[in-house]
Amino acid sequence: MPKGKPRKKTRKHEEIQKQVSGIHLVRERGQHLLKNPLIVNGIIEKAALRSTDVVLEVGPGTGNMTVKLLDQCKRVVACEVDPRMAAELQKRVLGTPASQKLEIMVGDVIKTELPFFDVCVANLPYQISSPFVFKLLLHRPFFRCAILMFQREFAQRLVAKPGDKLYCRLSANTQLLARVDHLMKVGKNNFRPPPKVESSVVRIEPRNPPPPINFKEWDGLLRILFNRKNKTLSACFRTSTVLELLEKNYRIHCSCNSIAVPKDFNVKNAVKEIIVGCGYAEKRSKSMDIDDFLTVLEGFNSQVFALGQ
Repeated sequence: MPKGKPRKKTRKHEEIQKQVSGIHLVRERGQHLLKNPLIVNGIIEKAALRSTDVVLEVGPGTGNMTVKLLDQCKRVVACEVDPRMAAELQKRVLGTPASQKLEIMVGDVIKTELPFFDVCVANLPYQISSPFVFKLLLHRPFFRCAILMFQREFAQRLVAKPGDKLYCRLSANTQLLARVDHLMKVGKNNFRPPPKVESSVVRIEPRNPPPPINFKEWDGLLRILFNRKNKTLSACFRTSTVLELLEKNYRIHCSCNSIAVPKDFNVKNAVKEIIVGCGYAEKRSKSMDIDDFLTVLEGFNSQVFALGQ
């Protein structure tokens, strides 16, 4: 048997798998439709929907989850980037009472202004996971919760704790603004076509009210610390690039607020005094929790250092 024959059969099988209702699914665009009704039902159950809820669904595809959401809530706003999928979803509910409860937004959810919603449910293309999480967390007014499907490793980063291998800036940033829980693992065979990676579902509940800090300042601090998360804080703040940035921001802040810069000002000594005074000079960011970072941020703010400008 020629070597090429099995390959042709495999390609043909893959092409069949990529066709849904005559729509060619594009793997590179993250188009993997959730086909297992048990997983769909599990996600909806975890959302704990109320009859008065407005649900934002991102990536509805052909509507396997959408039609079930419509049965349990007041309204669904479905955001879909692919006009073909949006048309298929519209056709699916056409002529039913559910059609009056469905609003379809066609476009890139990252570039779209989000409407009011109580609950968000999303099966996201993995390449937009991080920007979408922060778009959600900075969205106002506050929503109650979000049930989101992510690539397994990304989900593990969201819930990672200090000391975990995957603990990173994403972990700390997310956990500052929300409570994050891992809900379930979802194998690749639950999708059509199957993605190359395993997935997980997480629940995000924003902290309301949020911590009373400047998020740009906070993120600026974390960028410095997690850039070298295995180094001590002393080492992180000893590099010339970081010191130059801090001195520039310090002088700008002083200038904008009519604060005189001391003639003998030395940024290296000032930074050392702050982190030693906080008691974190020998700590490493990989093992620091939210309260630790907040203490360090407060130390810099007390000396009018602007980390996030």
